[in-house]
Amino acid sequence: MASFLLETPRLRLTELAEDDAGFALALLNTEGFLRHIGDRGVRRLDEARRYLREGPLASYAEHGFGLWKVTRKADGVAVGMSGLVRRDSLPRPDLGYAFLPDYTGQGLASEAGAAVLAHAFGTLRLPQVLAIVSPGNEASVRVLAKLGMREWGLRDFEGETLRVFTREAEPAPE
Repeated sequence: MASFLLETPRLRLTELAEDDAGFALALLNTEGFLRHIGDRGVRRLDEARRYLREGPLASYAEHGFGLWKVTRKADGVAVGMSGLVRRDSLPRPDLGYAFLPDYTGQGLASEAGAAVLAHAFGTLRLPQVLAIVSPGNEASVRVLAKLGMREWGLRDFEGETLRVFTREAEPAPE
């Protein structure tokens, strides 16, 4: 089992591994992921392993961050992913998250997101974190509002106009 990277009262966030292919396959094919995030074309375990290698694992190596597996501390069940994504189309890393349907509506995205932002501004010393939201994903907008993010504008992203949110690091105390 991977050592944890971030911990909250209910959750642990750890680096994903190729062994998480079954979990990734399930998550990437949920109705919510497909509708609000996009179809990654992952339908088999070998494709899920490739997605993990080329996505989160490559991001850890290149940037020192990426999407992390979110598990419940109480039972070790993988419930979602949350973390930072570096995209060529955005000037700063963005907060990303997705949860299996059985674990939505429980405040887990907000709890994991708060830990990711604390890590981004504290440990990584990022000056700003963005988030992108597809039209109609009001649940995600509510999560971002809870996290203190404010709407920054609209941006064309891979043929779709997305809402962009931002949060800046707090100024250092004098």
